[in-house]
Amino acid sequence: MRNAKEAFSRYAADLAVHSLIEEVELTPKPGLVDRANNGAHQDLTLELMRKSALSLKETFEQIAFISYGNRPSLSLREEIAAIGRNGENRMFETTGGVNTHKGAIWAIGLLVSAAAMGKGCYAIKEIVSLAGETARYPDRHCPITDTNGMLVSAKYGVNGARAEAEQGFPHIVQVSMPMLKRSRAYGLSENEARLNSLLALIASLDDTCILHRGGPEALIFAKKQAASVLSSGSLEMLKTLNDEFTRLNISPGGSADMLAATLFIDKIQGHLIGDEVQKEVESIH
Repeated sequence: MRNAKEAFSRYAADLAVHSLIEEVELTPKPGLVDRANNGAHQDLTLELMRKSALSLKETFEQIAFISYGNRPSLSLREEIAAIGRNGENRMFETTGGVNTHKGAIWAIGLLVSAAAMGKGCYAIKEIVSLAGETARYPDRHCPITDTNGMLVSAKYGVNGARAEAEQGFPHIVQVSMPMLKRSRAYGLSENEARLNSLLALIASLDDTCILHRGGPEALIFAKKQAASVLSSGSLEMLKTLNDEFTRLNISPGGSADMLAATLFIDKIQGHLIGDEVQKEVESIH
């Protein structure tokens, strides 16, 4: 049992890290770091984002390990939170104090936990439901500090990362995942499908990263522009949009986190378990 638990935990952590790296390498993205440029960020680079993602492997592996075969509970929620905070510290050590993946640790950490609860056999609906149930438990040991996302959510009355998780990631279930699958079904390349998924998120999510940087006007602009690119069906417009986002200091970081989470769920859901890990798990039962 322990060997199966360890094998799945390593597998889930690898997928989580790969999803983060795939998100940052996706090109061209408006206002975000990618293989072409650093978007609206002065303190981030592609290499820094890659290093940050790799530094989180142990964090996700530990979350999966303690969650394996369990159910949502207050104690599990607090254990996950403690591991996540340690992961944040490791991230900051790796990046020299730059926040690269704090939001992604929260979102993907919960999804890793939920997937591990089902030992890799749960589909999307079950994973997001369990993640939401876990997120709704309080964390009694959480430091009393307000993040930028929390302050923006309160100021503008929008849902932030916490509410998105507590509600079972509705933007993943209703927006980004359907767009990803629909784009693939239309015969688009994987890169195009993922870009469409990101644009759908930007067009619909009240992205607190955008609000923090530019307020409601920037959010309205970003949503309209993303929807316009989507409706045009021409991803060539993304390069121009990146120039505009960069000029206006717009970075849809919350949407990027949700895309990485979408890619993780897409990989981890039950019927997509890789043949090699499946054989590894079966061989040690």
